[in-house]
Amino acid sequence: MTFAVELGLDTLSYSLSLLLVSLGLVIIFGLMNVINMAHGEFFLLGAYSVVAVQQLHMPYWLTLLIAPLMLAVVGLILEELVIRHVYHRFIDTILATWGISIALKQLIVIVFGPTSQSIVNPLPEPVHVLGVVYPSFRLFIMGVALLISFATFWVFYRTHIGLAIRGVIANRPMAASLGLNTRRMDRWTFAFGAALAGLAGAVMAPIMSVDPQMGGGFLIPAFLSIMVGGIAHLLGVVLGVALIGTTGTVIASVDTQVASQVAVFLLAIVVIRIWPEGLIGRKR
Repeated sequence: MTFAVELGLDTLSYSLSLLLVSLGLVIIFGLMNVINMAHGEFFLLGAYSVVAVQQLHMPYWLTLLIAPLMLAVVGLILEELVIRHVYHRFIDTILATWGISIALKQLIVIVFGPTSQSIVNPLPEPVHVLGVVYPSFRLFIMGVALLISFATFWVFYRTHIGLAIRGVIANRPMAASLGLNTRRMDRWTFAFGAALAGLAGAVMAPIMSVDPQMGGGFLIPAFLSIMVGGIAHLLGVVLGVALIGTTGTVIASVDTQVASQVAVFLLAIVVIRIWPEGLIGRKR
């Protein structure tokens, strides 16, 4: 029973953390048709903002405000300088964002060095959950992920802005002909996706080894979650994250991490082979 509760909490923790990373990625992919290879580095910048705040002897909680704002500005700048010029060249978006990811990673190495950084856990005291002693900070991450996810879904499905975004995703030329400023929507959507990645990095930094390579650890599972769930609906990423997160965590608990990764990739291959548009998808 104890093992089942602990496994359930670990699965929920990883899945919600992955959801927090995947939301910004699926919004950019779904609206702008841009495969953002730099999303992992946005996550990385959010984590290193915690390192900078810690070195300045400022409270960790301040980073939860600084990181998304900083990454939103970074997203606006990169969208204006690079991304907007390659919207209609799908392969070029991959190359452009890959180049951005390399540049950001090297910038981190220049500023902070190649070695890993450790972050002081702001909530070190564990708590008892259903008879299991569990880290309180992991529960905090779950709470943040749920709050941000509900807020994102509310914006998309209960506001006029969300209606406009879904209209552009469904049919961009028609949305533009009806008077929607798709250029401005693209700009702010990219900034919002970058801000979500920065917040995810800041939230999860205290439980990870913060190093220049950490972005890739979440980027690949996030892409797999999107492809498995489908990009036509935000619920698709929720379903994809649940499948990928549960499979990875359960297999890792009974076998090795390598076996877990193999199982995740096999699951993604089978689902994409049977449902090329994802479990909740439609032809674009």
